[in-house]
Amino acid sequence: MLGRKTIFTLRTILFILIIGIGVGGFFLFDSPNEEVLNTSDDIQEQEPIDTSDEKEEETTIESPVYKDPDASIEDRVTDLLSQMSLDEKIGQMVQPEKYNVTPNDVRQFGIGSILSGGGAVPDENTPEGWADMVDEYQLEALDTRLQIPIIYGIDAVHGHNNVKDATIFPHNIGLGAANDVDLMKQIGEVTAKEVRSTGISYTFAPCLCSPQNIRWGRTYEGYSEQPEMVGKLGSAIVEGLQGLPDEQDFLKEEHVAASIKHFVGDGLTYNGIDQGDVSEYSEEELEKHIEPFDEAIQAGARTVMISFSSINGLKTHGDYHLITEVLKGDLEFTGFVISDYNGAQQIVPDDFEESIKQSINAGIDLFMIPTDWQEFITTTKQLVEDEEVSIERIDDAVTRILRVKFENGLFEQPLANRALVAEGVGSDEHRALARDAVRKSQVLLKNDNDILPLAKDNSDIVVVGRKAANIGFQSGGWTMEWQGSPEPDLTEGTTILAGIEEVAGPNSSISFSTDGEEVSGHDVAIIVVGEEPYAEFEGDSEDLRLSDEDISLLETVKESGTPMVVLLLSGRPMIVTEEIDKWDAFVASWLPGSEGAGIADVLFGEHPFTGKLSYTWPKNINQVNNHDKSNPLFPIGYGLE
Repeated sequence: MLGRKTIFTLRTILFILIIGIGVGGFFLFDSPNEEVLNTSDDIQEQEPIDTSDEKEEETTIESPVYKDPDASIEDRVTDLLSQMSLDEKIGQMVQPEKYNVTPNDVRQFGIGSILSGGGAVPDENTPEGWADMVDEYQLEALDTRLQIPIIYGIDAVHGHNNVKDATIFPHNIGLGAANDVDLMKQIGEVTAKEVRSTGISYTFAPCLCSPQNIRWGRTYEGYSEQPEMVGKLGSAIVEGLQGLPDEQDFLKEEHVAASIKHFVGDGLTYNGIDQGDVSEYSEEELEKHIEPFDEAIQAGARTVMISFSSINGLKTHGDYHLITEVLKGDLEFTGFVISDYNGAQQIVPDDFEESIKQSINAGIDLFMIPTDWQEFITTTKQLVEDEEVSIERIDDAVTRILRVKFENGLFEQPLANRALVAEGVGSDEHRALARDAVRKSQVLLKNDNDILPLAKDNSDIVVVGRKAANIGFQSGGWTMEWQGSPEPDLTEGTTILAGIEEVAGPNSSISFSTDGEEVSGHDVAIIVVGEEPYAEFEGDSEDLRLSDEDISLLETVKESGTPMVVLLLSGRPMIVTEEIDKWDAFVASWLPGSEGAGIADVLFGEHPFTGKLSYTWPKNINQVNNHDKSNPLFPIGYGLE
């Protein structure tokens, strides 16, 4: 009896052989599962092939236009849409999470998209394991009547961060400090290639928020508090992820579809509350935060994710003006609009039907509904039959989804590129780029008596704090898990401690203390402190102060009399006004990702400090709450060299 993986492999080979007959060729068989989908009365059945003896010439079956790669995308979309039943259209509009949908479900319900949220990984968390899983779903999609491929989405927000041993780049706040457009394009290209190496063609990135209240737990997803910088850097990474719109490989081959998010108002909520209400800004002020989205759309962004937030009490997922009139109208966006994770259901929390009705009519096209996707299908069909949602709105949504799928190359190459899968993730070349990004992201905020750079080859250094030897701490949230994890060996990489040992030179003495005890007598102590890993919701902070553990550690080292170089791992500026006077040097290291040696490169002068603050660094929490940037601890743009 053949094993499951053997059967899967044979099916894959069979599909590839069929594709090899001709990309535009018509499949000379009907799906055995055609009866599962309800074809509407206005869709005519295909005429059977005439095989009578009276017909002398061989019957020629023309391939439908939508399967012709030489036809225009708009013609292909129009042709395919004209052949779809209502059930097939609605199936394209929903995106369950992998844990809650089977390959058979994809075939039975004609599902058009699947996602992996943070930590939603295959049993074998390797490129091959991912590709096998995605292809298994894809093969079932290709076994439906019209053989429409799925588009699989994932949160690759600082590298392909769900995949074990992938390259993990600094979070966006660090890339904002680097402020390097060329670097951003390269990071986008590397991330896209690693995503493609797992059989996935769509990432929910980048975030184009410009947080104004850093108590918000997603602050590190924003490049800067300044929308102008966000637009510049966000557009650059979109070009890296997707390629250029006028190039043949746009969204294809080693590129992926990007999703600019979250439209609009992230980081502007009252008191920095996640998924809260934006109530302190005028319409004119909000327009400044729309500009980065406009810039990214001009750069080719093909999907937009809607914000969980409300604006003056109205949930953005139900805001017709913002989604249809502004985004699709004023900004002339022609890709698809996707909801956030169960975001549509928040409009009327206790009324699923009303929430879905309002969000579809507001202009959302693809619904990220991880669990209740079957209810979405039945509810949406009933809404159309009851004329609460027009067929024209359904057709607009499906048109946009199909358009991106054609652009994404899914009809020509629906299965994973096994050559890329074999290359894997986390190559030396990719890690070298991440290390360069870490160097450029470091911001030197204090350097008394020019203690930095440290001397190489003849130094006696003690590295202090458990966070110095921990990949999980230095990578932060959205790394292997949604909220991240403080596991020392969370994924492959170089810790800050290991980087210091590598760069300090063979004649230097490097010791390590987790608690700061007995560290006197060394030339210098490098103390690593910072926030626990977190992501949205869990990361909201009341006071932005260092933890009691970190303060105690710093005080212990101070009592030793050893000069102190403090590295802060954080997703935002922290309130350190009372502590900083005790330190000889202070570096904002942000959340550098897997390549901690980039920090050592600047500490020892292998590369200069070039990073500048992309956020105002407040003196106290009142400045944060009052948006007071007039007399901060450090102004935006500050950074010693």
